[in-house]
Amino acid sequence: MRRLKPKYSGPRHPWEKNRIEEEAKLKEKYAFKNKKELWKMKSILTNLRKQARSLIARKDTKQGKLEIKQLLDKCYRLGLLPKNSKLDDVLGLNIVDILERRLQTIVFKKNLSKTIKHARQLIVHGKVYVGDKKIVSPSKLVDINEEKEVRVIGNDRGKEKGKE
Repeated sequence: MRRLKPKYSGPRHPWEKNRIEEEAKLKEKYAFKNKKELWKMKSILTNLRKQARSLIARKDTKQGKLEIKQLLDKCYRLGLLPKNSKLDDVLGLNIVDILERRLQTIVFKKNLSKTIKHARQLIVHGKVYVGDKKIVSPSKLVDINEEKEVRVIGNDRGKEKGKE
């Protein structure tokens, strides 16, 4: 049987006061179930930055230019960077940029829920749809094209919210 690799790595040192306090603030603000969710988002950010650093070294090659374009398009599609951004802008991303693109945060920011924790509950209970798909993962990163299609069904006595 094949073993799956973890999609994140935890902190290098378990008892750093500054990191623990920062993670606690982010956990409270974005209503994570546990810190593992935060570590997964940090891993996504780390991978984007690592890819950008490796592409800076080979930006003059044909393949390098193609991969730079693909990375910048991916960051634009995820709503992390504007359309005409440069490779250095990818290195300037921080964890808050990634956390703002989570489905749970977007449901709350669009006023489809009362609180961020309520948004999480709606998603987990299968009340949130992106387009025609029911999404039950609060940590899904939402594309800018999909953001308009986020809606809540079955909330507030069966009324549908989010259709503009």
